[in-house]
Amino acid sequence: MTMQQTITNKLTAAFAPSFLNVIDESENHRGHGGWREGGETHFRVQITADKLQDMSRVNQHRAINEVLADELASTVHALAIEVKNT
Repeated sequence: MTMQQTITNKLTAAFAPSFLNVIDESENHRGHGGWREGGETHFRVQITADKLQDMSRVNQHRAINEVLADELASTVHALAIEVKNT
């Protein structure tokens, strides 16, 4: 399973989003810190989920980072998060 699919599966299970888009932006960061051959190091998450709506922006990001803690501690170097309102 790719890291993109792992992130998608974990966020879907945790937040039941009405919209979720996980984009591998690794190639845009070629040569930058944390980049590796083969990608799967830099991701952008665009998500809309009722479970995130009543949280502050900081708490939304904390909740997502908590769900992806293992990935952030190992493979994923950078995660951009965009929480969209319903």
